[in-house]
Amino acid sequence: MSSFPRFGDVAHVGHVELRTPNPDASLDFFTSVVGLHETARSGDSVYLRAWGDYERHTLKLTAHATSGLGHLGLRARDEETLQALVTHLGEHGFTGEWTEDVGHGPAYRVATPDGHAIELYWQTERFTATPAIATAFKNQPQRYVPRGIAPRRLDHINLLARDVTPTREFFQQRLGLRLTEQIILDDRTEAGAWLSATNKSYDVAITRDKTGASGRLHHVTFMMDSREDVLRAADVLRDADVPIETGPHKHNIGQTFFLYCFEPGGNRFEIGAGGYLIFDPDWKPIVWTEAERAKGQAWGLQTVSSFHTRGTPPVEGFD
Repeated sequence: MSSFPRFGDVAHVGHVELRTPNPDASLDFFTSVVGLHETARSGDSVYLRAWGDYERHTLKLTAHATSGLGHLGLRARDEETLQALVTHLGEHGFTGEWTEDVGHGPAYRVATPDGHAIELYWQTERFTATPAIATAFKNQPQRYVPRGIAPRRLDHINLLARDVTPTREFFQQRLGLRLTEQIILDDRTEAGAWLSATNKSYDVAITRDKTGASGRLHHVTFMMDSREDVLRAADVLRDADVPIETGPHKHNIGQTFFLYCFEPGGNRFEIGAGGYLIFDPDWKPIVWTEAERAKGQAWGLQTVSSFHTRGTPPVEGFD
């Protein structure tokens, strides 16, 4: 008898809602500098997508008193699986409520053990290109529009958690994501976990929040086609007077080529490329030790101190 949930019951990361106390500047950043495309507006929210995203939106930008994660949207395998996941969550003490939003059908909103809002949905509205951006390539949602950084798609999210293990177990045991890599410190504390809903190296990361806060966001990432695109993104950010926190460089974990900055609302934003794919159905999680992580990133770049403490919403005395 197969276990439930199964790997693949969550199909992929569908969208991320970011809150911003500076909505006009944040919108200008994501459209003019990053090069995302606006697809809808509703209330205090603007809906955006990258040129290669198949859904109507992958980033929801919402005006709010502070920065941080509004919610993470995960698309289920199908309607039957969505209902089964909701039942399974309830049986294990995770109860939520049904909600609706622009671009997709009913979504079940539930909180992780650390307090991050997660929405599970199945029905979705696919993006339909206008004649101005239609493409001759029928397997692409629209033509490439070289505006700003112009990433291809939403890739992953990194959540901060007071205690990594319960939140990792939520994604792994309650939603069926596959654990691909971990950081285990000398005292056996789990300092980081990387999980995948697909054959990518990871779709959701969870890292320890050294401030002791709960429910915060570390970063959201959009993906480029190549390392050269990430290098060009660094030039775009420099010309737009956007400070780069760290990179370009390569991560050991996930093997992605990275570049981090902060959007005007305060949320950390990553542009990435590369990473490995997992085809092994019997993949065993890679475990990194405290000594190994102390060596820095793949080619020796030391991790900047802000990477371990700065997240959103901000915590006084750390950000």
